[in-house]
Amino acid sequence: MKTRYSSLVTVKKSSMESSENALKQANLDYSNAQSALEQSYELLNEVSPPGSGSVADMLASRTLMSSQRGVIQHNQEWMRFAKEQVELAQKKLKSDMIEYEKFKYLELEEIKKALKAQKLQEAKDLDEVALMTHSKMNLRRKD
Repeated sequence: MKTRYSSLVTVKKSSMESSENALKQANLDYSNAQSALEQSYELLNEVSPPGSGSVADMLASRTLMSSQRGVIQHNQEWMRFAKEQVELAQKKLKSDMIEYEKFKYLELEEIKKALKAQKLQEAKDLDEVALMTHSKMNLRRKD
C-alpha cells in the first residue's frame, strides 16, 4: 500500500545502504592502513646497522632507517585518518538508520490508519446492506 511516506522511506533506505557501503570502504581503508603500518615496522626491524665497514655504509644505513621511520610516521597518520573516517561513517550510518526507521514507522502507522478506516467503511457498508435487506423483508411481510 502506497502512502505519502513511501517515497521518503525508499530514499532513506538507499541513503542508509550507501552509508553502509561507505562504512565498509572505510573499514577496508583502515585495515589496509593497519597492515601497511605493520609491514613498515617489519621492514624497520629487517634493517640492521653495519657492524664494521666504511663511514659511507654507516651513513647509508642511517639514511635507510630514517627513511623507514618516515614511512612509519606516514602510515601512523594514515591509520589515524582512516580510523576517523570509520568513526564518521559509523555516525552517518547510525543517523541514516534512525531516519529510515522513523519514516518506516510513520509509514506503518499511516497504513494502519488507512486499514482501520477501510474496515470501518466496510462495516458501514455491511450495516447499510443489512438495513436494506431488513427493510425489504419487512415490506414483503406486510404485503
